[in-house]
Amino acid sequence: MEKKLYVGNLPFTTTDDGLKEIFSAAGNVASATIIIDKISKRSKGFGFVEMASEEEAAKAKEMLNGSEVEGRKILVDEARPMKERTFDRNEE
Repeated sequence: MEKKLYVGNLPFTTTDDGLKEIFSAAGNVASATIIIDKISKRSKGFGFVEMASEEEAAKAKEMLNGSEVEGRKILVDEARPMKERTFDRNEE
């Protein structure tokens, strides 16, 4: 079963392929996605990686959490489910 990881504090130059390459050292990467700002079209500095198994995800977290990528210490942790967001036009 695939396991999703959150990856934070990434350099803004990191690409999906670059992220996949970094995590492939820990095992099979099912997908790697950098989150892009809709307006500026630039990286937000974080992304998500899906590892092929829970064991590979644990290995990736252990190997890569706190490691340096282009001079920045990255954060690797289990991804949490996205909270449902509601917007009330009267709240400001």
